[in-house]
Amino acid sequence: MIIRRPADIPASEITPPEVYAARRRLMAGAGALALGAGGLSGAAAQSRVKLESVRPWPGSTKEAQNTFEQITSYSNFYEFGLDKGDPLRNSKAFRTRPWTVAVEGEVRRPRSFTIEELLKLAPIEERVYRLRCVEAWSMVIPWAGYPLAELIRQVEPTGNAKFVEFHTLLDPRQMPGQRDPVIQWPYVEGLRLDEAMHPLTLLTLGLYGELLPNANGAPVRLVVPWKYGFKSGKSIVRIRFVERMPTTAWVRSAPHEYGFYANVNPAVDHPRWSQARERRIGELRKRETLPFNGYGDQVASLYAGMDLRKFY
Repeated sequence: MIIRRPADIPASEITPPEVYAARRRLMAGAGALALGAGGLSGAAAQSRVKLESVRPWPGSTKEAQNTFEQITSYSNFYEFGLDKGDPLRNSKAFRTRPWTVAVEGEVRRPRSFTIEELLKLAPIEERVYRLRCVEAWSMVIPWAGYPLAELIRQVEPTGNAKFVEFHTLLDPRQMPGQRDPVIQWPYVEGLRLDEAMHPLTLLTLGLYGELLPNANGAPVRLVVPWKYGFKSGKSIVRIRFVERMPTTAWVRSAPHEYGFYANVNPAVDHPRWSQARERRIGELRKRETLPFNGYGDQVASLYAGMDLRKFY
């Protein structure tokens, strides 16, 4: 029996086929770019701005954190390309000022927030969360932000609001990945209202005590630590409160592979690979995947009585 290392596994085996095919098209004219020293120097070259005041959050995981360079040079942000290094390479000139987030739909007080207003809306905490991606890799990241519930209370959802929908900026001139129809743009994700209100759901404005880098969702993104990473929309410009479950980007594109809930469940395999184990970036050995990414004590009650094999 031949056991292949993670690096030996072809991208076509760990990526949705439609994404893999599109990736080949994008790379055809551009050539292959290495992620080594060039990727790290790119991370250092981007503007890095310290947040004014960040307080530690006592609930943070004590696991070893991934480095800033690892976090910024290896990520999924398909608006900037399909390879893990594309967000860093292709987002250097991305403009994040001015920036507003419109909040609308089933709310009593619809309004738009500037990024400056969001930075001052609530005390910013450093929350060290595990991130688990559906492709079976993971990281530990010191995000900076505050519970999304702080914003939600500002707009006062009506009794009809059952779900919250998040939209990424649509701007193919700045986001070259949006020139490829791998999914229907803009990127849309969603949560149930009780999930959005949960104190772990983070409106995220930074990492490592600095403003969010372009490659990781600047200037504002979502982080939902008990769900697979694709639920955490980046570069958010619109938040809508709706009565019916929204059709999200990946549910629309590949419903047989990606469900609305996307809770980390090691007992439910992806159609083309196991979710029982994961590879922490920076480590050689794989580790067991934890139910709800290790946050089960806090969030399992949200899904009491639900068949989590059906509602994946």
